[in-house]
Amino acid sequence: MAEPRDVKVALSTASVYPESTATAFEMAGRLGYDGVEVMVWTDPVSQDIEALRRLSDHHGVPILAVHAPCLLITQRVWSTDPWTKLRRAQSAAEKLGASTVVVHPPFRWQRQYAREFVEGVWRMADETDVRFAVENMYPWRYRDREMLAYAPEWDVTKDDYRHFTIDLSHTATARTSALDMLDRMGDRLGHVHLADGRGSAKDEHLVPGRGDQPCAEVLDRLTRTGFDGHVVLEVNTRRAMSSAEREADLAEALEFTRRHLAADVRVPRP
Repeated sequence: MAEPRDVKVALSTASVYPESTATAFEMAGRLGYDGVEVMVWTDPVSQDIEALRRLSDHHGVPILAVHAPCLLITQRVWSTDPWTKLRRAQSAAEKLGASTVVVHPPFRWQRQYAREFVEGVWRMADETDVRFAVENMYPWRYRDREMLAYAPEWDVTKDDYRHFTIDLSHTATARTSALDMLDRMGDRLGHVHLADGRGSAKDEHLVPGRGDQPCAEVLDRLTRTGFDGHVVLEVNTRRAMSSAEREADLAEALEFTRRHLAADVRVPRP
C-alpha cells in the first residue's frame, strides 16, 4: 500500500457562478480551502494573470490549477485557435505557480485539432513541469438520441495521455463506472474534479453525497494509493437563492471531501 499523502482540496472558480472569479477567491479563503482552480472563461478577471495573482495574494489562497477555456461559451477566449488557448493556459499556470492545466478533448467539429490532439498534448507536456491532465467527458443526449460530441473519445482512457483528470459528474452523465475508469487511469490519474450526479443527460455537478456516484470511495482510494494531485470541488450552485446558501453548499462539499480523505476512513465497496 502506498504511503498516505495530504491531498490538497481546491475550489473551482466555476463553483460560485453566476458570482465572479473574485468571489471564488474570497469564499475559498473564508471556508478554508487549500487553493483554487481558475476556470478561464468570459469573466475578464479569469483571463488576467496579474489580476489573479493579486487576488491570490490578497486572500492568501494559492492557485493550484488552471482550467483551459474549452467550453462552447469560451470559443473566443484567449484566441479562437485551440493550441493558442493551451499555450496561454500553460503560461498562466507557470506564472501563477499552478501545477496542472485541465483540458477537455476536442469537439468533433474541430477536425484538425482532434487529429493532432494526443500527439500535441504529449509534445506540450514534454516542454514544461506543468501537468496537462485530460478530462473525461460524456456523450450528448437528447431524448432517445445520443451524439458523440468529442474526439478522439469522450472516454479519454481509450487514448494515450500522460495525465488524466477524472470528473465524477461526467461519469454520471456518461452512465459509466467511475471506479472502473479510475482503475483504467491507474497511476496516470493526475487531477480530480469532485462532484456528484444521478445519471441525468444534463451535466449536474451536484454537491458530493447528493447523487449516486461513489465519491466517498474514490476519495478513500486516493488516500490509499498515494495520489499526488489535487481534488477540486467543481459543483453547480446556480440554484442557490443567496450568497449565504451558496457558501453553505461549498462548506458542505469541503467537509465531505476532507472527511473522506482521512486515512482511517474505510468505505465498503457495493
